Amino acid sequence: MTISADMLDMRRDRRPWLRRLADTSEPYLYSAPSLILIIAVMLVPLTLGLSYAFRDIQLLNPFSGGFIGLEHFRELSSDAAFYGALRNTLWWTGASVVLQFIFGLILALLLDKPFPGRAIAQALVFLPWAVPSFLAGLNWAWLFNPVIGPIPHWLFALGLMHEPGNILSDPDHAMWGPIVANVWWGIPFFAITLLAALQAIPRDLYEAASIDGAGWFQRFRSITLPFLAPTIAITVLLRTVWISNFADLIVVMTNGGPADRTQIVASYIFTTAFKRLDFGYASAIALVLLALLLAYSMLIILLRQTLLNKD
Repeated sequence: MTISADMLDMRRDRRPWLRRLADTSEPYLYSAPSLILIIAVMLVPLTLGLSYAFRDIQLLNPFSGGFIGLEHFRELSSDAAFYGALRNTLWWTGASVVLQFIFGLILALLLDKPFPGRAIAQALVFLPWAVPSFLAGLNWAWLFNPVIGPIPHWLFALGLMHEPGNILSDPDHAMWGPIVANVWWGIPFFAITLLAALQAIPRDLYEAASIDGAGWFQRFRSITLPFLAPTIAITVLLRTVWISNFADLIVVMTNGGPADRTQIVASYIFTTAFKRLDFGYASAIALVLLALLLAYSMLIILLRQTLLNKD
């Protein structure tokens, strides 16, 4: 009579049940400290913060703190300041991401070619990424100040301004100040990631295309872009989410003004929470922003997966 392999394994395993339990749970015990840390530092504060969206949390009101359900969201649906901040967020995020991507791609293509002093050029290109965002916003606010900064005088000399004024106080052009600062600060992210992706493309493909008579634009369109497409998708996703939540430059340079023309959703959350001290309403705004960014992220991930499957 033949005994199956499973029966033989069961007969050989004569260890006590506590020992078998310890061996089975060993991987989970090794990862337990990290899981506990993640839960304590991320999930618990996130859950508490989301719960505030359904409660009346006002620090100046000693009688607040009760459960109010969807009242904050009803108020948010008719909040004109929120819709204005949402429009500004689309403009702020779209312009920043597009300009950062274009200049980052140009820099990556230039740095991908060998030339004397390339290491120094790479260090200078990546330098803005090392500057703290608060300091970057402060420096750019000074640069746009006509009293101590040169930019208004340059724009006046080029005929782009009637007089050297501060565009950060101009409601029609104030948003361009933080956008320019954000583009300068964020270009290295695209340059670094796209340069790494460019260096992973096999050079034999370019040589074969050159032999076949393909020009630089044809090589760029047929070889470079298809190889860069998955990296472009994930970097655009990350930068869009980061910039949408990035209020440092706005707060430092304009504080949402003038007349809320530079107020984005992230800075509106900051203003509501730490100036009006209404943490419940601020949490409701943050929850809406979270839902919008999650929906956007899912679309980009699906697009990236489609590109990968196509390849």
